[in-house]
Amino acid sequence: MALLLLLHIALLSTLCAADDPYVFYDFKLSYITISPLGVPQRVIAVNGAFPGPVVNTTTNYNVVINVHNQLDENLLMTWSGIQMRRNSWQDGVLGTNCPIHPKRNFTYQFQVKDQIGSFIYFPSLNFQRASGGFGPIVINNRKIIAIPFAQPDGDIVVLVGDWYTKTNTALRATLDSGEELGMPDGVLINGKGPYRYNSTLVPDGIEYETINVDPGKTYRFRVHNVGVSTSLNFRIEGHNLLLVETEGRYTMQQNFTSFDIHVGQSYSFLVTMDQNATKDYYIVASARFVNESVWERVTGVAVLHYSNSKGPATGPLPVAPSDVYNQWSAMNQPRAIRQNTTASGARPNPQGSFHYGSINVTDTYVIRSLPPVRIDGKLRATLNGISFVEPDTLIRLADLHNVKGAYKLDFPNKPLDRSPKMDRSIINATYKGFMEVILQNNDTKILSFHMDGYAFFVVGMDFGVWTENSRSTYNKWDTISRCTTEVYPGGWTAVLISLDNVGVWNLRVENLDRWYLGQETYMRIVNPEENGKTEMAPPDNVLYCGALQSLQKESESSAAMPLHCDNSKLLLTLVITVLAFIFSFR
Repeated sequence: MALLLLLHIALLSTLCAADDPYVFYDFKLSYITISPLGVPQRVIAVNGAFPGPVVNTTTNYNVVINVHNQLDENLLMTWSGIQMRRNSWQDGVLGTNCPIHPKRNFTYQFQVKDQIGSFIYFPSLNFQRASGGFGPIVINNRKIIAIPFAQPDGDIVVLVGDWYTKTNTALRATLDSGEELGMPDGVLINGKGPYRYNSTLVPDGIEYETINVDPGKTYRFRVHNVGVSTSLNFRIEGHNLLLVETEGRYTMQQNFTSFDIHVGQSYSFLVTMDQNATKDYYIVASARFVNESVWERVTGVAVLHYSNSKGPATGPLPVAPSDVYNQWSAMNQPRAIRQNTTASGARPNPQGSFHYGSINVTDTYVIRSLPPVRIDGKLRATLNGISFVEPDTLIRLADLHNVKGAYKLDFPNKPLDRSPKMDRSIINATYKGFMEVILQNNDTKILSFHMDGYAFFVVGMDFGVWTENSRSTYNKWDTISRCTTEVYPGGWTAVLISLDNVGVWNLRVENLDRWYLGQETYMRIVNPEENGKTEMAPPDNVLYCGALQSLQKESESSAAMPLHCDNSKLLLTLVITVLAFIFSFR
């Protein structure tokens, strides 16, 4: 019995106190029919749910997600904001992963190394995010690391986004025909349509989101814009939003009455329930920087319900900011976001790069976006005059197998005076370099730029054309580091990136219409002295396509089974029972 007790303790320690624990998820992506705006439509569900479930994990944990494609077209899932340290093989975009074919599955495995905070996942192919398949990712602090604010009484995820009643297939066809998408049909909050605040604009019978709270308590709201292309203003009637986190970085705490959230961005706010309970309160996400009288229907409305509320939400919605035609004023909000440099928790990688203002820049890229144009008869969008063509063969696999012509390492470091073209041109970045990237938006609308594999320092933002003199306006002390930043039309945003994460990383415009039309490229970062420590080898289940299709082996679908520390005692009990049975015959 003493031996069995020792075995019990040893197994429990192994299963529940490992240095890098695992969490497992099984995702089945399929179509369901719902009517979020009163019109029946086909959406993409994850495990039958729209939106998908929360991926809940902790700093440094390993995450295993077995994705089953039950759609009728190819699929990839990307984990936006997860840096995939040394492991771009798991990034889930077409330059790093071959697609998962219908009726097949693929298991992603990655570590959330040195990260905390609020992120999202979504399908990256075929405009599918416009039909769903998205959900939140929450990375918790380890218990030994304190958060820089009092522990909230609850955690609330809010997914907002513009929405079309057309399917992703129909929206693709619209762009392929050379037309723009036009105004969305509405805004969803957690996959549901608006509360009927206006009987003319909102038809009867729409299911809306209700968030239940208790008076006097403080909740952490994790708010994500998972929409197609519309910037949204988020506000809660009568309540302040205390900003505390931006895509994995704790911020200096500031109060806002409303907050602009651009496509692909994520924020955390603390909201205290300090109002009286005479009625419920509106939660609003409405289209930003548009003619509101025309775009009035592009408004999502949910209900904040106090447990002691005496009646429904009534009256007009809380007003949006009045600077629709004064984007200079609106730019003050992102400029004001500062990093909490004294907070414990995950730091920007590599360690020490938070002293970014004193690091010498090794390369500068000025990347200009323009409105869509026709190239070879097709409507396309460009970065530095290049509309990206999706690769047939994975970029790093092409390197490892010496496939020639799969891509070109000639993405220009500034706009060139030449005709736009379609090409597979990517950035040849230098390992351990410190890159300055200027995102110059000469398009007609706000664009969100996203970088996989990294968090970059947003050091500058202004209107006009960036020049070298613009560097004098940079914040070199306490700017926020994040993975998705807005760039205002007719303006620029400057970011600094410490290039320590080896791999191939997607740089894209997160607005789905522009991304689909070609506003993306990749950054290839290779360690010339690679010894297996700075880049992982391709995983055993890597998929092959394009020029390497012949290497693909047929395999049966397999699913990952959830096994968390909390339920590992069941396995432990089984093991001990078997051992006791064996020992009884000795």
